[in-house]
Amino acid sequence: MNSAFFPSKFGEFKIYSSKDNLALIYGNLKEPVLVRVHSRCTTGDVFGSLRCDCGEQLVQAIEMIKKKGNGIILYLDQEGRGIGLSNKIKAYELQDKGADTVEANHQLGFETDLRSYETAAEILKQLEVSRIKLITNNPKKIEGLKINDLEIVERVPLLIPSNSHNEKYLKTKKEKMGHLI
Repeated sequence: MNSAFFPSKFGEFKIYSSKDNLALIYGNLKEPVLVRVHSRCTTGDVFGSLRCDCGEQLVQAIEMIKKKGNGIILYLDQEGRGIGLSNKIKAYELQDKGADTVEANHQLGFETDLRSYETAAEILKQLEVSRIKLITNNPKKIEGLKINDLEIVERVPLLIPSNSHNEKYLKTKKEKMGHLI
């Protein structure tokens, strides 16, 4: 992995790259490490989309890590639950016509969620981290890291208030995907 000093508006991090994935490390790590495994969401993280809670989750996780004094943000190249940016926009179009996020993925011929957490586990192992406090609401993420030999000592919830544009999205995540929100 390549690494560099990375000052940001959130604080001073060390940034690591592994293929198209990033690890941002804040402070001196002490296990169990507070970790957010975040899938890239260009629309939410960069452009502030109100259709999802991704950008707000990322900012809140960074703030939680900064408050604690140390932790890791893993930023994975898994746009649109793994379907890619172009297909995510196609899914948005189907959602505009009434489909929920799960139905839209299915109509496009994809499973509900194509993401894998093997890469996240590998990056954490390269950083010599094995015990974590995972910032997530997604039970699939918890299981995906556990089966890759990481010990999750605590799940830290990440609750973002809904708005009129993402109420259906959040309801679908809870009811159809089992998210703990």
